[in-house]
Amino acid sequence: MTTMVPARDPATRSLADVLPSCVAALRGEANALGFPAATQIVVVIVDGLGAAALKQRAAYARTLAAASTPFFSGFPTTTAASLATITTGTLPGQHGLVGYSVLDGAHDRVVKQLSGWDDRLDPLTWQRVPTVFETLKAEGVASYAVGPARYARTGLTHAVLRGATYTSADSVEARFDAAARVLGVPAPSVTYLYVPELDVAGHRSGWESPEWSAALELVDSQLRTLVAGLRRDQAVVVTADHGVLDVKPSKHVVFGGSPELVDGVRHVAGEPRCLQLHFEPDLSPSDRATLVGAWHESEDDRSWVVTRDDAIAAGWFGDVAPEVAPRIGDLLVAARKGIAYYRSADERGRGMIGQHGSWTAEETQVPLARFGAFA
Repeated sequence: MTTMVPARDPATRSLADVLPSCVAALRGEANALGFPAATQIVVVIVDGLGAAALKQRAAYARTLAAASTPFFSGFPTTTAASLATITTGTLPGQHGLVGYSVLDGAHDRVVKQLSGWDDRLDPLTWQRVPTVFETLKAEGVASYAVGPARYARTGLTHAVLRGATYTSADSVEARFDAAARVLGVPAPSVTYLYVPELDVAGHRSGWESPEWSAALELVDSQLRTLVAGLRRDQAVVVTADHGVLDVKPSKHVVFGGSPELVDGVRHVAGEPRCLQLHFEPDLSPSDRATLVGAWHESEDDRSWVVTRDDAIAAGWFGDVAPEVAPRIGDLLVAARKGIAYYRSADERGRGMIGQHGSWTAEETQVPLARFGAFA
């Protein structure tokens, strides 16, 4: 049984609208999210904070939960893709970061978009469009990115934060303090503040763990202090790159031992919640059809099994540029149920509990909270 393929509604607002709306608010212009005019804006990205998880743990985040409404993240629900969407105001089909790991066809390899950058993958061209920070810089408006020191010089930072002045701060408290210092300087600015701690705790222990709740509570306490000191022309927006759901090890699907699912597959990209399978270039049309049919027969009851063409037609990645299309798998297997796919029983990453990447509401629904001038 083939399930109905989810389709992105082009009218639905998403993470692509957040920073462009902030820039419009700086200019006093109308914008997609209806933000009023402001002169200084802080955008807080809490990695891995889903709207459903926040609702369940609202007692640990009273400031954030009270101001939040559910918001569509976009797809795929993975950090590199979502951060690029936020900072460029475009969807993955345009900026080009279409998954956690993607095919670098020029070098016949799969590259992780968080950590796999090297001299064969230029962040200035692989991420194809200008960032919002570059636009602000050209207009003479200051923009800042505040995050851990370990990310200051990564390929992903060069790809998605170029144009912003990077400020290293290794604790949650230090990052919020850095944002407050920017707000203390009387000049128009946009500050991007990145909080990875919830995502780290979620992967390691799950969002239902005490560690995740403690990380959420810390973020909320720092947010409460920041917004309490806002002037009338200052605003804070809080959102997330994706949500999260916990996947038990018993729900891992190991598929590498099934010849009908791997014969003809050259590369496995994407991530455990959303495989992107790249076929051998010389695979015949009949063998391609057989391989696609085998995945449908095996996985239709628990995943969306979708060809690249059908995913593009359904708007999964937005409008897709010709040079980006080959980065997307020939076949995508996006989990509908609480499972995760691994090629082998000893594959790295099987210790992760919190997971994301697919189309479920737990993954695609994130909070959007407005404070200060935007409240």
